[in-house]
Amino acid sequence: MSEQRECVLEAAGVGVRFGGVRALDGVDLTVRAGEVCGLIGPNGAGKTTLFDVLSGIRGPDAGRVLLDGADVTRRSPVWRARHGMRRTFQRQQLFSQLTVADNLVVAQEWRGGGGGFAADLLAAPTRRAPEAERRARAAAVLRECGLDALAGQYAGALPTGLARMVELARAVADPPRVLLLDEPASGMTADEHRYLSAVIRHLADEEGCAVLLVEHNVAFVMELCARVVVLDLGRVLAQGTAAAVRADPRVRDAYLGTSGTTG
Repeated sequence: MSEQRECVLEAAGVGVRFGGVRALDGVDLTVRAGEVCGLIGPNGAGKTTLFDVLSGIRGPDAGRVLLDGADVTRRSPVWRARHGMRRTFQRQQLFSQLTVADNLVVAQEWRGGGGGFAADLLAAPTRRAPEAERRARAAAVLRECGLDALAGQYAGALPTGLARMVELARAVADPPRVLLLDEPASGMTADEHRYLSAVIRHLADEEGCAVLLVEHNVAFVMELCARVVVLDLGRVLAQGTAAAVRADPRVRDAYLGTSGTTG
């Protein structure tokens, strides 16, 4: 079904150099609405560099990035975020001194409304309405992610697995068009893996979100993703269904090895 949906995110001929090193070399990649696509490869393959280019943190030396068919190669990360692109990072980026619920409310504040700082200080009626709407949205997302019992806890006190789930919840508090997840399962238990998979599938299947994820847990990727792209030395080595990629001898030699479970 994902092949029949519109392309939300595209990298076309993306190249990045660090001095004389080609971190990315002519990378082509697409992610469609409602698709969960996995990006795997050995350390140093260029996965995080590609995420940096897609999200606008780094500009490419060659190629283009398109969001909903529009060239956004020179657009800022903030612009991309406000037009539906969300990202999580390998290192946790929560607001540790805020509660879990407030982390999700903050993610919606860019939309403004309600009179600004003065209205905040005075608790003006114009401020209370949008604040209530954002807190209602935050509560709904926390329920969907199984985190509603943690709403009042400080984010900095959470163990790694739960913090990862809060990061995901914050990324989708304002509904995304495309979601870039950088090692979302890192530090999670097996039960948390299953919950994470269910949430990601819901985002794709029910909300039509395009999801691209980098993850070293290959078994997790192969079970979750309809399509898998393999990077090696900055180039796309292989792509296709999980079964096709797992069976590709080039992928086994470069990355999966004999076990095919980790990278």
